[in-house]
Parts: sequence; C-alpha cells; structure tokens
Amino acid sequence: MDVPEPVLPPEDDAEDIYEHAPVGHLSTRPDGLIVKVNATLLRWLGRTRADLVGSRRFADLLPVGDRIYHETHLSPLLLVHGEVNGIAVQVRTADGARLPVLLTATVKAGADGKPLLIRITLFDARERRAYEEELLRARKAADSERDRVQWLATTLQSTLLPPVLAAPPGTEVAAHYHHASADEVGGDFYDLFPLTEHRWGLFLGDVCGKGAEAAAITSLTRYTLRAAAVYNTDCAAVLTNLNTVLNQESGSLARFCTVIFGLLTPDGDGYAVTLASGGHPPALLLRADGTVDYLPTPGGQLIGVLPEATITTVTVHLGPGDTLLLYTDGLTEAHTGRDRERYEEAALLTFAAGLAPSTAPAVVHAARRLLAGFGAGLEDDAAVLAISVPAAPAPPG
Repeated sequence: MDVPEPVLPPEDDAEDIYEHAPVGHLSTRPDGLIVKVNATLLRWLGRTRADLVGSRRFADLLPVGDRIYHETHLSPLLLVHGEVNGIAVQVRTADGARLPVLLTATVKAGADGKPLLIRITLFDARERRAYEEELLRARKAADSERDRVQWLATTLQSTLLPPVLAAPPGTEVAAHYHHASADEVGGDFYDLFPLTEHRWGLFLGDVCGKGAEAAAITSLTRYTLRAAAVYNTDCAAVLTNLNTVLNQESGSLARFCTVIFGLLTPDGDGYAVTLASGGHPPALLLRADGTVDYLPTPGGQLIGVLPEATITTVTVHLGPGDTLLLYTDGLTEAHTGRDRERYEEAALLTFAAGLAPSTAPAVVHAARRLLAGFGAGLEDDAAVLAISVPAAPAPPG
C-alpha cells in the first residue's frame, strides 16, 4: 500500500516572520526617528504604520518617566555599549493606555564604526500588570506631591554627577554643586577620572536649559567626553568629538553647552595641566606665591552650535602650593546688593586673591559659603571643581 507523503506547512518567509512575530519589532535612526515597525507592535499600540514611520521618535511612545530614563541613561548607554537587554519600560497605546514591555536593543554600525540603525525588540509584559500598576501608582503619587518631585529631581541629578572624584597621586580635589531650584534638574556637570596610570581627565561644563531636556544633554555629554578621552590625548580633539555628537542629534532640543576639558600628567614636582575650552569661563590659578590669574582661552566657541567649533587650549604647570579652580557661570552671573549687580569675573578674582595660597578643599569650602551668601540672587545652578598640589613642607629649624 502506498503511504501518502506528509503534507508540510508552507515555508515561512523572512518578511512574514518579522511582521507577525510574537514580539514587537521596530528600527530607528540614531536620533530615534522610527523607520520600520512590524504588524505585531502596530496591533499592540492600536496604530497604523503611517502614524509612526518617518514621523515619530521612539521616545514619543514612552510616558514621561520612562522618556526621561531613556534620554538620560538608556540611549547614551546603548550608543556607548552597542546593546541593552531586558529593560522594563512602558509604551503608550493610541487610546492612552500604558503597555508594560521588556526592551532589548542593538546598534547596527557602519564600516566606519558610526551607528547607522538601532533595532529594538519589545516583549509583552502584561502578565506583570500587578507590579506595573503598583509602579504607576507610585509615579502618580510622585507627580502630585511636591516633596516627591523634589526627591526625584535630586535623585536624577545625583546620577549625573560622579559619586567620588579620583584624585591623582599627590593632589587634593574638591567639588560642589549648588542647586538654584530643588524642583528642576540643572545642567551643570563635572568629573575627574583616571585614563591611564599617568594621565587623568577632568571636565566641567554647563548645558543649555533645565529639567529633563538638560538632563538628557548632560548625560550624553558626560558619556561622550569620558569615551572620547580614552582614545584622544589631545584636549581639543575631545571637544571636537563632543561637538560632532551634539550636532548629529536632531529634534527641537537646543543641544549645546559650554565646557572645559583638561588632561593632567605628572610633571616634575607637580602636574602639567592642559585645558581646552568651548565657550566656557576661564579657569583660575591660585599660585603658591599668593598671586592669582585667569587662564584665558579666547575664541573658544559653544559646543554643539556650529558643525565646526573653534577650540582653544592653554597649558600650565600645577606645582606645590598651587590650586586650579574651575567654575560655571552661575557663580559669576549671580546678582548682589540692592542694585542686583552681577558678581562677574573681577569680583571672583578679588575673592580668590583673598584666599591664595590655598588648597582645593579650602577654596571649595569658601566658594560654598560665597554661593550660599547670594541667596535669591543666585538664579542659576553653579558648580565648582578644584585641584591642588600640597605645598612642600617647610625646612626644619
């Protein structure tokens, strides 16, 4: 008896597998603009392809809390590491509902290593609804309570600043961040970190604006500077890299900042310090002999405004008893006295001259008292970062 051959199901094609996969798929450009989405995700969201492709960014699909997390942490980490896995977020459907999903994403890079495409896969996590609903209740409570909002702002701000500063051997470092408002995340940032056994990087800057948008630029700027410093020993090249990254970002955000980036290397009895400035106020040098001078970097342009920014550099020797002070313009633009005159650089120079010679902790402590004394006259956030080489001990007898 002839045995009939088994009837095989029709062979799947790659496009059908993509469109009707049990998970949501979408692809975006590096700036987040959606360029492709599968039928499964469209069905989950209750949207048409025309609603999303070419007209919306992936972040537009997220609620406010998840959007902030995406812009300030997830997106920069993805561009640095090339992938993220199993991140719990929510996406908004067409009727305003929130769909809990687990996100996995990878970056497709070109031959030159630059990102071309971001591929995102979303797994339906509605079975975890009880947990997600509890999270939503907590977020709604945070939105309705001022102290909760302040706590969120403070927590987010703390993630944008280094928990500790890595002092090069034989130096003292100190920093302070003064918040002008407890309700908003500021745009000032700083860091000091080792690059090799004999090279350290530092930066301090100020991005345009406040709130979530400023936090997004701050996070992107910090990640970019630290990554670029690993591969470049030229300070101007590091800022040029940052300028390129900020220029490549599209959208309505004003993506620019002022920043000083520096490299420290051992040099005799102290350190050689090279600083590159992109439109930032000049650093102050308090010398061991009691003199104080600005380290001018004239002509340096804002980072992120023009495709090719002018970057200026200066190199100094930081010897025993010397202290280098970097600051943001929130300090020099504070208003003082009855006439609310601006504090400005001349007053800061006089202030520093009254401290020299000094140490990094002492200078920052004095700066904290100065900032607190401005009261309501300090309308913008202000950050200070100082590094010093301890003075040589006096000879005996």
